[in-house]
Amino acid sequence: MMRKGWKHVGAVALLGALLAGCASEEDSIQMAPLPVVQSEFTPAQLWSSQLGDGVGRYFSNLSPAVAYDKVYAADRDGIVSAMDLESGKTVWSVNLGEEAPALLSGGITASYSKLYIGTETGELIALDEETGELVWRTQVGGEILSKPLADEGLIVVNSSRGEISAYEAETGEQRWSLSSEVPNLTLRGDSSPVSISGGVFWGMANGRLGAAFIENGNIIWQQTIASPKGATEIDRLVDVDSTPVVSGSLLYAVGYNGSLVAIDLRSGRPAWKRTYSSSTDIMVAGSYLFLITDKDHVVAVDARSGTELWTNKELEYRQLTAPVAISGYVVVGDAEGYLHWIDPTSGEFVAQQQLDDSGIAVAPMNVDDGYIVVTRDGSISKKQTP
Repeated sequence: MMRKGWKHVGAVALLGALLAGCASEEDSIQMAPLPVVQSEFTPAQLWSSQLGDGVGRYFSNLSPAVAYDKVYAADRDGIVSAMDLESGKTVWSVNLGEEAPALLSGGITASYSKLYIGTETGELIALDEETGELVWRTQVGGEILSKPLADEGLIVVNSSRGEISAYEAETGEQRWSLSSEVPNLTLRGDSSPVSISGGVFWGMANGRLGAAFIENGNIIWQQTIASPKGATEIDRLVDVDSTPVVSGSLLYAVGYNGSLVAIDLRSGRPAWKRTYSSSTDIMVAGSYLFLITDKDHVVAVDARSGTELWTNKELEYRQLTAPVAISGYVVVGDAEGYLHWIDPTSGEFVAQQQLDDSGIAVAPMNVDDGYIVVTRDGSISKKQTP
């Protein structure tokens, strides 16, 4: 399994950064030049802190979490810290990698007075949220590259081996596990599971979306999002790595070399389907759905019908984060450390700021009076919303 970092999107770049199980090659994808933007505002910084060495150039979905009036964040080597949400002052900090790098990769999830974090070595770890003390750790059997789900007293994780499994939140004891076929060649990354009304939903590397009862793991339905096509293994990649989004009675999902689909939650049948290719998390805000394509085009579609509303291609191959809504704008980060603010109705740029040149691996996180953003070198800061 290749552990190399930056999540390039596009067929050629897949050879160098996204594929599991193949040798690397030089990327030939050309990153679009930085758009020239006359910023309408510059958000003020409320506080900043340093979190170890960050994630460097490794692939990472190690997002921070906000809960219990604190911000929890971690670096890849194993430093986990809790910071006061208002001041940024460190409340506690522990090092899970004192003997060897912990290779933290999936998380953080804060729930049940604990923090849950996954590792590249297939370990699920629970820490006390007040002290950072270890509560339990258990072996899952595959890399945990996405955020664990906490619901109904269980922690549900989706691993790189095609297994989704549930563990008791208090003890780490396994409750159930489901397996799916994993193709020989896959994208690096996994869909985070989501839940609603007693059901859990997740994407698979074989191009399917699954639904099961969270209590016992019994399958409710499966739906094909992408089907293998083409002559080469790269052409036949069909991973559903994007986290499904539930809005009302519909569940939205997108696959690589596949489709953007709205699915009726009860029947598992598509309400509509449109051809898009993506492995990045999508966002639904009201009647708008926003996605980042495999070429890093920012696209808005009507969530009710799938009709495309606009496309912004000016950030092509800039290795964008998932989109997030901040102060009524669509915001994405890129590999050069810039945040881009986009008008959700027109797709035009509104503002742009560079945090640093190490890059931004995960989307900013909205909080009540601002937003939290983490860079690849471990800098974490809270900004004031415009």
